Amino acid sequence: MNPSVTHPLLRDDHTSAWLGLEVVRADYGDVVVRAELREEMLNGHGIAHGGMLFAIADSAFALACNDPAGDGSTLTVASGVDVNFLRPAHRGEVIEASARAVSVGRSGVYDVTVTAQGADDPEPVVVALFRGRSRTIPAKAPAAS
Repeated sequence: MNPSVTHPLLRDDHTSAWLGLEVVRADYGDVVVRAELREEMLNGHGIAHGGMLFAIADSAFALACNDPAGDGSTLTVASGVDVNFLRPAHRGEVIEASARAVSVGRSGVYDVTVTAQGADDPEPVVVALFRGRSRTIPAKAPAAS
């Protein structure tokens, strides 16, 4: 991950770390993340596994929903998601997910555009569209040890 851009939610986010997520921008309601599509992220057709594209988009969604300057008394989680896969993505392409708030409140709506760009491609291509619905809930107190 890009050490110059961070978000408190990433501190214990092992999935985003495994994805190799680089955080480009992490403002409340406006997030951009990227990762290179590796061999272990491909399905049996040799193209991006839909779950990998979903996971990258979901990480961007989670970062956009949770204010990095928040006091930790609440957390915002997904209450539902719709995703449309539009084109295949291939090994070595850079997958970028841009999440933007559409409506913020106790329940929110966020749109995430997922693009892929190969080393020789002049422009990124939209490969998936993701709309996430969120719900803000009280954070649980840490378990006593």
